[in-house]
Amino acid sequence: MSARSLWRPGTLAALLLVVLLLCAAAWLLWPSRPVAVPPASATTRLDDAATIERGRYLAVLGNCMACHTSKGGPEFAGGRGIATPFGTVYSSNLTPDATGLKDWNADDFWRALHHGQSRDGRLLNPAFPYTNTTHVTRADSDTLFAFFRHLAPVESTVPDHDLGRYLGSQAALKAWRTLYFKPGEAVDAAPQANDGTALNELQRGAYLVNGLAHCSACHVPRNTLGGSADMLSLAGGFMTAQGWYAPSLLDPAEAGVQTREVAGIVALFQTGRSGTHIVTGPMAEVVQHSTQHWRPDDLRAMATYLKSLPVSRRPEPAPGDARPAQAMVQGDRLYEQQCAQCHGAQGQGVRGNDGEWAYPPLAGNSTVLQGSPANLVQAVLYGGFGPSTAGHPRPFGMPPYVLELSEQDIADLSTYVRAAWGNDAPPVSALDVQRLR
Repeated sequence: MSARSLWRPGTLAALLLVVLLLCAAAWLLWPSRPVAVPPASATTRLDDAATIERGRYLAVLGNCMACHTSKGGPEFAGGRGIATPFGTVYSSNLTPDATGLKDWNADDFWRALHHGQSRDGRLLNPAFPYTNTTHVTRADSDTLFAFFRHLAPVESTVPDHDLGRYLGSQAALKAWRTLYFKPGEAVDAAPQANDGTALNELQRGAYLVNGLAHCSACHVPRNTLGGSADMLSLAGGFMTAQGWYAPSLLDPAEAGVQTREVAGIVALFQTGRSGTHIVTGPMAEVVQHSTQHWRPDDLRAMATYLKSLPVSRRPEPAPGDARPAQAMVQGDRLYEQQCAQCHGAQGQGVRGNDGEWAYPPLAGNSTVLQGSPANLVQAVLYGGFGPSTAGHPRPFGMPPYVLELSEQDIADLSTYVRAAWGNDAPPVSALDVQRLR
């Protein structure tokens, strides 16, 4: 190639493109080094009993045990498989064993929470919600670490993530983080709500929701790469691997609480029920293991913040969508046989001896009327119980129908419930049910 041809515009552009691609490949493949972090808080005494107890409470706020405990396994020893659309991620061992946090210090732990990076610089999978924990203060991080380092050590070798050769690579994580993650601004002290001021209550609620409670880990709308332009969004998201829909906290027609009283919101998180609202599915686990154990001031702070969120309503589905006549007839028959005894012949619900709803009304029920039928179909398929809490220790449950009803039966039943008693939501097909299974 002559010098003249080398400088032709097209050739020069191609060379520049090759250079850029080589630089990008080198950047992606270059091992990440541990990010330098400021020293631990001088005011946090890791061996102090009060600090350890506060760390235990922070672990409850973050519901750490739910993900970091395998079914039937020792608490916080990791190994639980967490399904994602890209494969299975296994949670780490948080006990001070050699297979866990034995060789970690408070700086390493802060690096993981704030930067999403292990002590050796390895980038962590965002199934660990560091897009939220990056907003936790250094003092709270140190306090949480104090609790974990005083647990009984448990030897627990966690399996490698099952994400395939490329999706589980450090290069893929580096690219994902470039698109969707930026470490939060370091804050010296977490806002507290127990001083009685409305402003601090609101700030404390925002700190909890966006940080340790990591609400957006489920309620964020994600794209095909599992990311979002706003990773703190609470606009609702489909939990693809679990088959559930985490409803929007911005829309009162879904799970938004803007029009409800703070006391009722607190009751829902504390007992699992409030009025006609009863938590179920993944949210029942959150109430079971976490929010029922929160302090009253933190529950109120969270409720106050969620109530203050701006309202953003989803477009209403077109009313009067055609519903197959046979589906309505078959759905009516199935409802009478399987559902009416508990939920009422007219979907009006049934109250328990305490006057509260034992089985909620289905007429006007937000879960029934959501644009996505996912949560209704999951409830019919697999049934389930609400959380057992101090305020509601013996919740009524729903039996599973996955072995009793066909996919077409469940589609017909769902279509009927979404159209009866004044309800007006789109029909459900057998293909919808198949996909949601």
